[in-house]
Amino acid sequence: MHSLLRVAAALVAGCVLASCSDDGLAVGEFEVIGAADEGVAGVQAIRVGDNTHTEAAIEYQLQPPAGGAHNPVWANCGFYEQAIPDENLVHDLEHGAVWLAYSPDLPDSDLEVLRAITRSSAKVIATPYPGLDSAEAVVATAWARQLRLDSVDAAQLSDFVVTYLDGGQAPEPGGPCTGGIGAPGA
Repeated sequence: MHSLLRVAAALVAGCVLASCSDDGLAVGEFEVIGAADEGVAGVQAIRVGDNTHTEAAIEYQLQPPAGGAHNPVWANCGFYEQAIPDENLVHDLEHGAVWLAYSPDLPDSDLEVLRAITRSSAKVIATPYPGLDSAEAVVATAWARQLRLDSVDAAQLSDFVVTYLDGGQAPEPGGPCTGGIGAPGA
């Protein structure tokens, strides 16, 4: 599993920029804290810079992002065959949704597993993510939590969904996952 550890530049600069959040991270920045302690193997805990609403494009350092500033409009949960802007998906995470970002090259059998998982809960969204590392099949993300997998493992993904769906790590658990943008397929 490769690591995307990066130190927040705002901490080095003393965070005197207007784009810094209360916890010292600049907009779009993050800090990997280490292994999450909620019992799902391989999940990383991530400190997120902020959760403000903005209509601006965000350059998230972590791809796919696990939180941060985001668009005021969320995406409708479900399974998608086309990408959705990160800024909308981060809003879903804020509401306690789980995002399954998958490699666009996955075989149909793996896509069927992801479809089944999205059908199992009204607050799961799956989208292709062209920016994944070539060794990654799927990245499961909840607000401030992330699991990177080199293959689609239905049991591990289901454990992630059960553990983090509307979890206490999300700023607005219980928020809606419908009434936003996008039309998921079956």
